[in-house]
Amino acid sequence: MNNILPRTQRALSVTLLSVVLSACATKPSAPDVPLDTFVLYEDLIGKTIGTGNFSAIDGTSRDFVAYMDGSWDGKVLTLVEDFEYADGVKERKTWVFTLLPNGEFSGVREDVVGTARGYQDGDVFRLEYTMAIPNDDGTPGRKVSFKDVLSKRADGVIQNDAVVGMWGVRVGSVNLTIEKTS
Repeated sequence: MNNILPRTQRALSVTLLSVVLSACATKPSAPDVPLDTFVLYEDLIGKTIGTGNFSAIDGTSRDFVAYMDGSWDGKVLTLVEDFEYADGVKERKTWVFTLLPNGEFSGVREDVVGTARGYQDGDVFRLEYTMAIPNDDGTPGRKVSFKDVLSKRADGVIQNDAVVGMWGVRVGSVNLTIEKTS
């Protein structure tokens, strides 16, 4: 009997831990308001500007503005992003999204590990990828996962909400509001 109890407790502990971790790493839900359908290769074409914030469980909070310029050639969306952080740091990142035969997108960017997966989910677009956060010396550092949901309100404003995770645990979030500039 003594051998059964510890095994049962271990199984229960592993099950409980799995449930907790999977709940922490779930994708963000779509906004609970009426939406227009967000279409990646239509809604991010041309010049847009986004204002956002990154926050982490350690108390880090970083405001930023993203100036974006997107172009679509019928198969590939190129999205150049110029970030300006409130602390004065500036950086440029370029997404290249390729439309796949199944209607999904594969995406690459300088700091993305491997390939991002993008797909339509009803009125919203979901984007999942792993990013290497740079160390202070600029070399690739810790890897974190991003699960973004992009939605478009009736007034045309785009909302990008992301859950940031590490080892299946939510460690941060990004909230970005995007509007057309021209």
